Amino acid sequence: MDYSKMKIPRHVGIVVDGNGRWAESDGKIRSYGHKVGAENLEKLSRYILKETGVEVLSVYVFSTENFKRSTEEVDYLMNLFTKKFKSDAKIYKKENIKVVFSGRREPLKEEVLKTIDEITEMTKNNTGGILNFCLNYGGHSEIVDATLKIHQDLIKGIIKEEEVNESLYEHYLYQDLPPIDFLIRTSGESRISNFMLWQASYAEFYFPTTYFPDFNEKEFDKAIIEYNKRDRRFGGIDYDKKNS
Repeated sequence: MDYSKMKIPRHVGIVVDGNGRWAESDGKIRSYGHKVGAENLEKLSRYILKETGVEVLSVYVFSTENFKRSTEEVDYLMNLFTKKFKSDAKIYKKENIKVVFSGRREPLKEEVLKTIDEITEMTKNNTGGILNFCLNYGGHSEIVDATLKIHQDLIKGIIKEEEVNESLYEHYLYQDLPPIDFLIRTSGESRISNFMLWQASYAEFYFPTTYFPDFNEKEFDKAIIEYNKRDRRFGGIDYDKKNS
């Protein structure tokens, strides 16, 4: 698809959903779906950030609530994250993609945290797009954590009460990123499940029925075509003109 002729969202968010169900629908175990989903994410993220003009991609790969899943599944996912971050670090470094993470560090295991820190450090100076992994992430938690940081800085005198506004608040979120323009949740579920609530306040939503392992480049192209059909409004004002 010729993206030069399309209206491109600056920041895309994807709720990665349906890996387990994709595997089960084919008679395989859920972990196989997570493995294929992770492989697809690495390929798709490079396509989105290098070929389409999207500047920031935020992917919801593990929520704070996901720790309620079985110990077996959680352990498999943590090991998968560690393995993939290690193997993909050189790829993102070569592709000039900056990798960042949003979420709480507790109770992630030391090995996961070490790998997160390594890929963050390795890609920190990259300028060809930002890939934001939302891992052990919750929108409510992010807002609470940002509020606590602001409270602490008020007490320390680093900021003044009259300086606290929406613009300042955004700098206290896990990552200082532009608002989400287009939010995609795969698998047909029509909810955002506590994903980047602050950043997605004026996002356009898209809920394809495709499970994430099958959400490839062509499926993303379809999503952008749908995005281009939307008339974005911000309190009666054209959103794109407001933010141009």
